[in-house]
Amino acid sequence: MFPVSWDQFHRDARALAWRLSSLSFSGMVAVTRGGLVPAAIISRELGLRTIETLAVASYGGGGDGPEQAQGGLKVLKPVAPGLLARGGEGVLVVDDLVDTGATARLIREILPKAHLATVYAKPAGRPLVDTFITEVSQDTWINFPWDLQLAFAPPIARGGG
Repeated sequence: MFPVSWDQFHRDARALAWRLSSLSFSGMVAVTRGGLVPAAIISRELGLRTIETLAVASYGGGGDGPEQAQGGLKVLKPVAPGLLARGGEGVLVVDDLVDTGATARLIREILPKAHLATVYAKPAGRPLVDTFITEVSQDTWINFPWDLQLAFAPPIARGGG
């Protein structure tokens, strides 16, 4: 387990923005749900206001706890058609983590010319990412701040309180 506090996540997302600051982007795609928080931080730091989403479910039960095993991919909401015309050229795609690389491979199929950035990277997915901040071992489960109370907290929609 690798617990990440809100403060640490904010510092890491800002570090990612700093690494990206020498590049130029016309817009951003946040991979939901994990990419929403870093996308908000990065968009502020880089002055990007055009933000699209790509909703992908990649964990068997929705990725809502350490007991979830990664399963098949399902695109719940595709990116705007205008981004597809140029293959994502000039677009920054942001996610919280690249794990096995399944979602990253899908992103590369959909937007092959986009710049893919993640806050955290595991070895199996790292080669698919253009920019990241911290590498963690493949067997490490990252507990993101939105998943934590004193112990793992399931979302309210799944019976959490």
